[in-house]
Amino acid sequence: RDALAVDTPIWMLGDSAYDILDWHDHLLAAGVVPIAPYNPRNTDDPLDIEYRVENRIAEHSEDVQLNQSILDETYNHRTGVERTNDAVKGCGLGHVRARGRVHARTEVYVALCLRVVVAITNYERGNDPGCEKL
Repeated sequence: RDALAVDTPIWMLGDSAYDILDWHDHLLAAGVVPIAPYNPRNTDDPLDIEYRVENRIAEHSEDVQLNQSILDETYNHRTGVERTNDAVKGCGLGHVRARGRVHARTEVYVALCLRVVVAITNYERGNDPGCEKL
């Protein structure tokens, strides 16, 4: 529900822990494309797909085609989020565990502020500003 609270969501990104059929179906019904790597756990006959949404679209729609390169490119945007989470942990602030849209937005804001501080400090010290640690 929180994922659908933004004005016009297009994508919902998650790791393989978000490879959940009900979750995918709920998002697709709302017009949001879930991109989570397929996790072949609990099956003796794994599907030949990279993302679960490929299978859900094939099963439920004859006229929708997914572009694999767009799925890959969009999923790769997750790395920015993961780097921010790592920077937060690297500065001793612990794991990111916000629940709910308001808390998550606040935590993201604080994490981004922290990244700016780390970049400025590294620059001032003559280090690479892109480095995630001081």
